[in-house]
Amino acid sequence: MRRVPGGPLFNAGPIIGFVASLGLLGALMATAGLSGYGWALGVLCALGTNGALLRGITLQAGRFALGPADWVTLVRSVLVAGVAALATEAMRSPGPVSGLVALCTVALVLDAVDGEVARRTGTASALGARFDMEVDALLILVLSVYVASTTAWWVIAIGAARYLFVGARWVLPWLHGSAPPRYWCKVVAAIQGVVLTVAAAGVLPHAVSVVLLAVSLVLLMESFGRETWELWRAHGHEADSSALAASTVAAKESSDGSGQRRRGLRAAVSVVASVLACLTVWFALVFPNEIDRLTPATFLSIPIEGLFLVALALVLPNRAVSMASALFGLALGLLVIVKILDMGFFVVFDRPFDPVNDWAYLRPGAGVLSDSVGQGWAIAAAVAAAVLVVLILVVTPLSALRLARLAAAHRPTSMPVAAGLAVVWSVCAVSGLQFAPGTHVASTSAASLAYGQVSQLRDNIKDRKTFAAEIAVDDFRNVPADDLLTRLRGKDVLLVFVESYGRVAVEDPAFSKHINPLLDDGSRRLRSAGFSSRSAYLTSPTFGAASWLAHSTLQSGLWVDSQQRYNQLLTNERVTLTSAFGSAGWRTVFDVPANTHDWPEGAAFYSFDELYDSRNVGYVGPKFGYATMPDQYTLSAFRRLELAQPDRKPVMAEIDLVSSHHPWTPLPRLVDWTSLGNGSVFDAMAEGGSDDAGGDSDSVRALYRRSIEYSLNTVVSFVETFPDPNLVLVVVGDHQPHSYVSGDEAGHDVPISIIAHDPAVVDQISGWGWEPGMNPGPEAPVLRMDSFRDRFLTAFGR
Repeated sequence: MRRVPGGPLFNAGPIIGFVASLGLLGALMATAGLSGYGWALGVLCALGTNGALLRGITLQAGRFALGPADWVTLVRSVLVAGVAALATEAMRSPGPVSGLVALCTVALVLDAVDGEVARRTGTASALGARFDMEVDALLILVLSVYVASTTAWWVIAIGAARYLFVGARWVLPWLHGSAPPRYWCKVVAAIQGVVLTVAAAGVLPHAVSVVLLAVSLVLLMESFGRETWELWRAHGHEADSSALAASTVAAKESSDGSGQRRRGLRAAVSVVASVLACLTVWFALVFPNEIDRLTPATFLSIPIEGLFLVALALVLPNRAVSMASALFGLALGLLVIVKILDMGFFVVFDRPFDPVNDWAYLRPGAGVLSDSVGQGWAIAAAVAAAVLVVLILVVTPLSALRLARLAAAHRPTSMPVAAGLAVVWSVCAVSGLQFAPGTHVASTSAASLAYGQVSQLRDNIKDRKTFAAEIAVDDFRNVPADDLLTRLRGKDVLLVFVESYGRVAVEDPAFSKHINPLLDDGSRRLRSAGFSSRSAYLTSPTFGAASWLAHSTLQSGLWVDSQQRYNQLLTNERVTLTSAFGSAGWRTVFDVPANTHDWPEGAAFYSFDELYDSRNVGYVGPKFGYATMPDQYTLSAFRRLELAQPDRKPVMAEIDLVSSHHPWTPLPRLVDWTSLGNGSVFDAMAEGGSDDAGGDSDSVRALYRRSIEYSLNTVVSFVETFPDPNLVLVVVGDHQPHSYVSGDEAGHDVPISIIAHDPAVVDQISGWGWEPGMNPGPEAPVLRMDSFRDRFLTAFGR
């Protein structure tokens, strides 16, 4: 860093560093497939390093410009953001870490370069040295967390040492002094980076890596211990004249009437700000995470976490109070965001938000919102959500900080008030006093939610191992191809998922009085066309959305009930229904009209021969809400592209019908199959759509019912119009509709029907106890969806 004569200077270095970090993260997202979690942590590291650099430049007096060595350090900070993102992904989904090790190696080499450049160019500075130190510390912290996840928890101490030392300065002001420089400290810092990188690469035996890590930790403890000792010896005591200066200023203001008025106004503003701060912290602590619990009685609570914050303010030194309360407020702000996300997930998925894996739902959720209210309103909602998040993360820490300082500044008053509230809280806790069911006056909701989030993280880590073991056990992995699906040779088998087709559609009176007659009539029409059918129920792993979890569960024979399991499954090998048919000689196809971009993960895992989506089936008609095309066109295009081809192999296909996907408006109508053409026949239907899925509950439920009627009637009409004697269909719902349609106690069951022209196919499952026809009754068998693969392959194999 070099000084330049003149006035203030705008320095673009931090901005360039942040933009370069975003570029690197974008490149990693395109090549390594970063998730939102890895991207977020990388951006956070980039903001931290470049923000610290910008603050350091701003606090300097005079004009400063980045020197050659500082630009080298800035490049290292960009690499650290990439390392943080890759380390996050490696912890979530273990795999090759070559990219992470490569970035670390380059960063370590550049660490040896920037100091030499500074000395040779004469541009060494205190700010440049501090920037270099902080980048080193952040890299070591990121590496230590990653290595600890694969080695031992104590490795985190290597990365935390620097930050613990900085934190100690809040409590022990004498640590702010300067110890004599020692070259040994630089050597120890370099050792930490090298050892952690080698351990992350996994090139050494585990025992050797542990020994090296232990030795490096001992060296680090010696280095910090020596520096602490030197600072202790050098510290001195200085007289504080601030009280005298403050009293002088106060005396001058007291003699001035305008000064008194200003003080009165400031006092009033201070009181209002303090009251608002207290209310903000209290509201954030007792705010529920379910919409049904958002009642006035919920807020008649005394949160133990607020008493804990006041207790900290009363017992900690003043400087420590600021740090502790700010961290408390930041954690509380994050909990408020989690509560808001929980509300949405309880409504849509019937479960709380998973902070590790559920970020993947933001993109499809934004797409559904855009289809429901329009792109303009969806963008406005996204901007409003971003602003809300920023406000929460700013206002909550500031409120907690003000509350803590208020308590610390008025200890004689705060202590008896806090003690009295603690006694009241204890009495309410013992008595179990509640003003609303499930909401205790003695509240611990925030602490319970925080504990739940930590437990969720622990359970996710544990579940990775559990699910890996389940994936490894596959009874069909070594079955010869000649023994697979022998009883379906020559048949075209279509696995047809009907979006949001849940048990509620055939049992809730509001729907069943329309849908059950349609299913009964469909069974009669199929019999007239020479087809027979049997039906039952499957229990889906998901509710309200996330159809892909149900698809992968039924295909793989594994219970895929989370995004983490889905991601883990797609990176492993597993016999699916699609791959089994492919091995046995069928042409395998996925027809997913909702897809608007490539799906390489699906191709790699399912190994299908052809993928049809919204871009390659010749459709030029309108969208119908979420659906890129009506179900009728999807089936017609599939027949034209596959079933109607001459001299072909038998086809096995998964076809996803999405006309019954929320928001269920506008809805298409069945037309003559010969008039479909390129889909423009539907133009008038979309233009004339006036239904509003955002209306009252009865209107929304009516739209859902009509969409299911359309999809089911389309399937029956397709079979009836093109009665291929070699056709076999498995028609199944993916999940129940959202709870605002299905209710709070709907469960996860979905109907399933097997339809075939050849009686031998249906006879083969006669032992399953499924009911005849497409309309399963209340007593129809219920199976878990993950059991279907094994049952199906066993029934139709040798």
